[in-house]
Amino acid sequence: MSHETSPGPGPAWLAAAGAVCAALGVGLSAYAAHAVDGPAQARLSLAALFAFGHGVALAALGARRRHTLAQVALCMLLLGMLLFSGSLAGAVLAGWGTRAAPWGGMLMMLGWLVLAFDFLRR
Repeated sequence: MSHETSPGPGPAWLAAAGAVCAALGVGLSAYAAHAVDGPAQARLSLAALFAFGHGVALAALGARRRHTLAQVALCMLLLGMLLFSGSLAGAVLAGWGTRAAPWGGMLMMLGWLVLAFDFLRR
C-alpha cells in the first residue's frame, strides 16, 4: 500500500531549504572562527553545527521522502533547526534571548523520532 501524496519528484522545497541551511551553517562557522571569541564563539559554532547537519539531512531526504508522515517529520526538523540555531545565532548577532532554543531542540528530536517511525512502518 502506497502512502504517496503526489506524483511529482517530492517536496523539493525541503531539499532546497536544507541546502540553504547548510550554506548558512558554513557561513556561521566561518564567522564564529574569525569574528567572535569566548561564549559567543561557542554559541555560534553550535548554531552552525546544527544548521549544517540538519541542512544536509534535509537536502538528502527532502526530495526523496514523499510520504505525508515523512514530510511532517522533515518540516519539524526544519522548524526546530531554525528555532534552535536562529535563537543561538540571534543571541550573539542581535542580542536576542535564547528562549526558542529548547523548543527548537525538542522539535528536532521529535522530528527525528517521527522520521524513524516512518522508516520502520515500510
